[in-house]
Amino acid sequence: MKFGTSGLRGLSADLKGRPSTVYATAFGQYLLDSGRAHEGDLVMVGRDFRDSSPAIAQTCALALTGLGFSVASCGTVPTPALAFYGSRSKAASLMITGSHIPADRNGIKFYRPDGEIDKADEAAICDLAVKLDRSLPDEPMAGKAKLEDRSGECVRAFMARNAGILSKNALSGLRIGVYQHSTVARDMMVQLLSNYGAEAIALGRSETFIPVDTEAVSSQTIALLRDWAQSLALDALVSADGDGDRPLVTDETGAPLRGDLLGLIAANFLDAGTVITPVTSNSGIEAAGAFAVTRTRVGSPYVIAGMQEAILAGKDRVMGFEANGGLLTGSDFSINGSTLEALPTRDCFLPILSVLSLAAAQNKPLSAIAASYNLPMAAADRLEDFPVKTSARLMAYLRASPQNLADFLEPVGRPSSASDIDGLRVTLADRRIIHFRPSGNAPEMRCYVEAQTEHAASQLLEAGLSRIRQWAGQN
Repeated sequence: MKFGTSGLRGLSADLKGRPSTVYATAFGQYLLDSGRAHEGDLVMVGRDFRDSSPAIAQTCALALTGLGFSVASCGTVPTPALAFYGSRSKAASLMITGSHIPADRNGIKFYRPDGEIDKADEAAICDLAVKLDRSLPDEPMAGKAKLEDRSGECVRAFMARNAGILSKNALSGLRIGVYQHSTVARDMMVQLLSNYGAEAIALGRSETFIPVDTEAVSSQTIALLRDWAQSLALDALVSADGDGDRPLVTDETGAPLRGDLLGLIAANFLDAGTVITPVTSNSGIEAAGAFAVTRTRVGSPYVIAGMQEAILAGKDRVMGFEANGGLLTGSDFSINGSTLEALPTRDCFLPILSVLSLAAAQNKPLSAIAASYNLPMAAADRLEDFPVKTSARLMAYLRASPQNLADFLEPVGRPSSASDIDGLRVTLADRRIIHFRPSGNAPEMRCYVEAQTEHAASQLLEAGLSRIRQWAGQN
């Protein structure tokens, strides 16, 4: 098991049973030891639609019950809904989800009563897990935990939060496809868009788990979206990843909009004063709004830490977003005549509503709205099943000397400067950008690029991925 950019991840077969007991017990014990929770306190458990999630959720519930906690089930709900309801209830929570990664993998996201755990919390939980691994029985706890059902309350609380973001019928006249696949956000999306007056058309619902990565949408998914957009004359398509914390929005042609563009539009929609975003987000963001920008490493814990630092420094209207489109609010925001409570964890609903309301207000195609921001063209993709050890060797080689980096990129372009904040982000002499970064929670190697045209970005991305493959094959 390993903590990545957001939560614990691993193969489902490795997480089911005893490992779930170990980490859930470590989390609960950490809450007790740190004074963040007490025996008898409520802990919420939610999950996604993966086949392995119900068993893992039950094991975690048994472990927490064994520590004296009262455990409630929120069922299959989006991660931001669980986090929001947990915060409202002053209760810790666990979300059983592997997010966007394949169905044979799964994970756990942990939330203290006051919000998502940070890197220091992760380290403490891991230390406790190592100690518990030596002392807990070899067999997982038997039995079935009796859980209070809080799923209805959780859904209603989150829907109420989103119901006041836009004015009544703000999306009237829009014809929006909702790619439901296996995301836990699928029914909420249809209901919310319909409530705002849009014609929401449910598409592609699946009872088998389908991994959708909003930061690297597969060519098969894009073909599906384009076909729906054309055949159904849609103004947009929306969707999310498996646990509903990363948005997917397409324009009227079915072409996905970049997640960082969604975040930028939401920042302007909220009239943000300070924006925290990772180094992987588009380099044109600083010039695209009337807000200050702070760059971080990739991962929601780093964005949250950046938001907390900004708030401690006296900043207000603080929010953050990632290149995958997940949006976080560190401050309360005044919007549509009411207060939108802070939700410092990734959320797919607010950026979706921000973008669609802009399209409705301007009465323009989303493709034209996206083009109007005039951002550098960006693209990203990943090499799956790429061994972690190979990624580590490659990054060590590239960092070892400027000559190594120059040799590696010789077929692509000449390096001008490089940033080592997270992975290696290289600005080439012709101002194109290429960024190599191993995934924080899966055996994947990611590549992000920027160029002046879509064609140039596509070429650079393929060249970057090709160089990674070549190097791996030779080393």
